[in-house]
Amino acid sequence: MVPSAAEHVAKALCELGAPLAECSASLLRVQRVVEQSEAILTNAVERTATACLELPMAVQFDFRVHVLHQLIRLEKETLHYTESGVLSRSTMAIDVHVRRDRLYEDAYSQLAAAEDLRRPVRVRMQNPAGLEEAGIDGGGIFREFLSQLLLTGLDANRGLFRTAADGTLYPNPASAMLYDDSRPHFRFLGQLLGKAIYERLLVEAPLSVFFLQKLLSRRGDIDTNNLASLDPELYRNLLTLKTENDVEALNLNFTVVSSESELGRTREEELIPGGRSIAVTNANRIEYIHRVADYKLNRQIKAQTDAFREGLASVVNLDWLRMFDGGELQMLVAGDRAPIDLDDLRKHTHYAGGYSDSHEVIVSYWRVLSEFSEYQKRALLKFVTSCSRPPLLGFRELHPPFCIQLVPDPDRLPTASTCMNLLKLPEVRDLNQLREKLIYAVESEAGFELS
Repeated sequence: MVPSAAEHVAKALCELGAPLAECSASLLRVQRVVEQSEAILTNAVERTATACLELPMAVQFDFRVHVLHQLIRLEKETLHYTESGVLSRSTMAIDVHVRRDRLYEDAYSQLAAAEDLRRPVRVRMQNPAGLEEAGIDGGGIFREFLSQLLLTGLDANRGLFRTAADGTLYPNPASAMLYDDSRPHFRFLGQLLGKAIYERLLVEAPLSVFFLQKLLSRRGDIDTNNLASLDPELYRNLLTLKTENDVEALNLNFTVVSSESELGRTREEELIPGGRSIAVTNANRIEYIHRVADYKLNRQIKAQTDAFREGLASVVNLDWLRMFDGGELQMLVAGDRAPIDLDDLRKHTHYAGGYSDSHEVIVSYWRVLSEFSEYQKRALLKFVTSCSRPPLLGFRELHPPFCIQLVPDPDRLPTASTCMNLLKLPEVRDLNQLREKLIYAVESEAGFELS
């Protein structure tokens, strides 16, 4: 008898070291995909589903993303965490009440110890004036909340993360000097990243590829080549050391200077026991190179990375994420940086209230968008969907679909219901007025009170 796609995937999970009970459960879950998704079940898909876990890099990225989304959807159904019904959402949701000017602190105090962050989260926002922001959280407020919360937590000025040479973010080695106990904060940020992936929300968090690769590594360590993205100058110097004729003349030893720039001081660390008294020579320079890279990439941020990974794994199965490498995971988290495809957006846009694709105002609307700068296009997308980057697999994957609803009063400003990805567009027939109103609305950054 030929094994089914479900049996292939369950076998692959077992080979990855998953417990037998988990493999059996996976078999049942994937079998449900088989039963419910007959339209996509070809022999090629069966082979690919197995390869996603056994040889992920041999499988097209888009398909691996689809497999991840299916696995998460099935887990939600198994745990009854789906939001398809009002009863499910209202009885299982985690309620959060946060102030915009104390976003991270309020969220941390309420969510860091929350039981199972895979559950739906329902958010109420309070503006800096102390007033409740209008709107019921149908998912859109949560998207904005999660995006802003992650960016606030990752902000280098907070001290938990530091900016690498390429502008991306990695854990601050000196975080323990700035916080009495930074570990819970890293775990919390890992949970938030996991929640974003779990809910298929794009968050423009520029995390370093080498750090993401560490999260995916089973050992938690990565090799010397990853040093180039963290510190290209140090990486070049270490490569030069390989061809140096007389290394001893450089008077190096097995130590490294640890910079705690936030505190304005430095500290010398031994790379190996007794490293201060061990000179670097032609004979041991390769070991020295690897020790320096290991310190920079692994040792100095081990505690932070372990805590972040623990939080991430509490929300998303790491084996599922290991279908991707660090660069792909960055794309999975933050989306594609390619320009917004207006043709794709228009093709998958719905209309309501009397608008259609051929309506005079809609024709003008698409003309205005075609004249927008990339920044303005992204601002509009964020205004309507709470994220400035398009869905990873195109706008056909946006749920609910992008929709434009007619508002009869031409004097009103465009508004949005992000929970429905709905743009409420006044019937402004003058092209210049329509352009002005759109630009003002999307660049005002007035939160959900415009809605």
